[in-house]
Amino acid sequence: MRVLMLHGINHNMFGKRDPAQYGTITLDEINTSLQALGRELGAEVEHFQTNSESDMCERIHRAFTDKVDAVLINAGAWTHYSYGIRDALAILTVPVVELHMSNIHAREPFRHVSVFAEIVKGQICGFGADSYLLALRAAVSAINAARVS
Repeated sequence: MRVLMLHGINHNMFGKRDPAQYGTITLDEINTSLQALGRELGAEVEHFQTNSESDMCERIHRAFTDKVDAVLINAGAWTHYSYGIRDALAILTVPVVELHMSNIHAREPFRHVSVFAEIVKGQICGFGADSYLLALRAAVSAINAARVS
């Protein structure tokens, strides 16, 4: 079982960026936790981070050709306006789980809208770094349910 974790814009600054909102955990620590949980759940977790919208779309396209089993995405600010990333995600035929460390619905009004919401399997937000682990569990559950069907 292969799961791709996509980290969006500014996530390379986790641990330094707005610790009141995002805590002090680093992206490397998040990835390490995901890989450990992945092993427990029988999933290989690959991670990718970029500050380039173009590179994000290219990686999503590669996920399609690589036939990954699920995609997790925390696109950061792109969540609220990137129709290019939305259209790339819509190509995928596997479960896509959108996640955010903060509760986007309790923040600034522009963050309340996700342009991905209509095409993803589900959203998880507001649980800090645990949002990543919850998203991985949800993705593995969706993969297993699809295999039973």
